[in-house]
Amino acid sequence: DYGTIIDVGANADCKPEVLAQFAVLGSLFGKYFHKIDNPKVGLMSLGEEEEKGTILTHAAFKLIREQNLVNFIGNVEGRDMFNDKTDVIVTDGFVGNVILKLGESMYPLLKQRGFVDPFIELFNWENVGGSPILGVNGNVIIGHGSSSAYAIKNMIHFSRKMALSSVVSKIKENFENIDSPEA
Repeated sequence: DYGTIIDVGANADCKPEVLAQFAVLGSLFGKYFHKIDNPKVGLMSLGEEEEKGTILTHAAFKLIREQNLVNFIGNVEGRDMFNDKTDVIVTDGFVGNVILKLGESMYPLLKQRGFVDPFIELFNWENVGGSPILGVNGNVIIGHGSSSAYAIKNMIHFSRKMALSSVVSKIKENFENIDSPEA
């Protein structure tokens, strides 16, 4: 299995409050979709230290730390993408999309060079088919415009798994109980 990066391109520019909401969404997705009891949530930054990062990540750090629905472990770096330090990485859609596209570019390159390993299959986006758009009232999966029939089939399977997990209703229930992003 693999972790969750939220956002991977739907929201290029985010306010700190939105990143705090992403932390809750990602945590709930990890809990109800990936069946992780207490998902570890990290904020993508320039360093692990609290004072590292941009104005956005500084403000988001403080808001996420205050969330009682999130097992916030603090800042994470790019080197933490493929270890078990975190289950959910929170970032804005610009940075998340760069990470996503970098990961997607690795699969054909490694396959072309003859690398065969189950870990390498994690980079094949067609195995999943698409990415969920969390925070909307429904199961929404977005895929590449160049998706093959195989990717579309897997996107349908992913959509079915999302529906069966009831993750959308669980997210909705949890957000109805939150008065504000700082709650």
